[in-house]
Amino acid sequence: MKVFENQLYKEDVKYIADLDLPWNLLKDSSILISGASGLVGSCLIDAIMHKNMTTSLNCKIYALGRNEEKTKERFQYCWDDDQFLFVSHDINLPLEIAGLDQIGYVLHMASNTHPVAYATDPIGTVTTNIIGTYNMLEFAVNHNARRFAFASSNEIYGENRGDTEFFDEHYCGYIDSNTMRAGYPESKRCGEALCQAYIKQKGMDIVIPRLTRSYGPTMLMNDTKAISQFIRKGVAGEDIVLKSAGTQYYSYTYVADAVTGLLTILLKGECGAAYNIADESSDIMLKDLAIIIAQYSGKNVVFEIPDDVEKSGYSTATKARLDGSKLKRLGWKMHYDMEMGLKRTIEILKQELK
Repeated sequence: MKVFENQLYKEDVKYIADLDLPWNLLKDSSILISGASGLVGSCLIDAIMHKNMTTSLNCKIYALGRNEEKTKERFQYCWDDDQFLFVSHDINLPLEIAGLDQIGYVLHMASNTHPVAYATDPIGTVTTNIIGTYNMLEFAVNHNARRFAFASSNEIYGENRGDTEFFDEHYCGYIDSNTMRAGYPESKRCGEALCQAYIKQKGMDIVIPRLTRSYGPTMLMNDTKAISQFIRKGVAGEDIVLKSAGTQYYSYTYVADAVTGLLTILLKGECGAAYNIADESSDIMLKDLAIIIAQYSGKNVVFEIPDDVEKSGYSTATKARLDGSKLKRLGWKMHYDMEMGLKRTIEILKQELK
């Protein structure tokens, strides 16, 4: 079973599509999404396509990616739909789409997002967030985009200096920039600065959603984030492997809530503003996250030392809890708490693997 055929996942998509948002801004418009087959991007596309298929939204989706075969398998249900078009492209190169003069919205969501990718492709990690962002911004300028959204990350905050419990959008923690691992947070910071430059110099309308550690049934099976490894073990009915003491305290977001946050920012956010997509009901220590999955799967938590490659890609932050009050003032609410989101993810993936 494909994830988009799963009844529980369909409920997630319908929940997103039924939200009271100014969907009229997307009506008879178009949207270009990089990272189309990623965890958040794919769910976003499913929600917009559901809206297209059940209402008169008529929003054309340009799904940008490098792997046509993988993307076709993921979106086979709408591959031949007139409102969906795959664009094969490496965003580190200038982008042009034949016959397209104007675009409504541009969302740059493509990025390396997990430890092994940071460790094995550090150059690609940096270039996607800087050169790729530049190319997407240039495309948006040249095609008179109504609004641009740069998907940033909780990683831009760096390490908690011990002076706050929650990071608001103005917090700036410590990052040792002279390390390989710094490539991801530093390039995300640079991408945000580039967006501000385009607002000032080109008069663009840009918003910056800051995603926290996101998870859900649309996760890629090669994702090496700790939560993704735990979920895979839970789906397989195996013990959960914890590769540290597990005292790291982070914010997490179920993918459907990440998408509703993203849409709220895209359609209601203020130009130039950054918004944390987070709620403290999904803040949890890593060891407690592992316990929830282990107990739900009837297994145990075991400890294991990570190998050097994996360890080199790990974040050194021990506490990264985000303040989501700014986004909540736009009307966003988290729907799935941590336990509900984890159980939902495991159940959907179990059914998908049958």
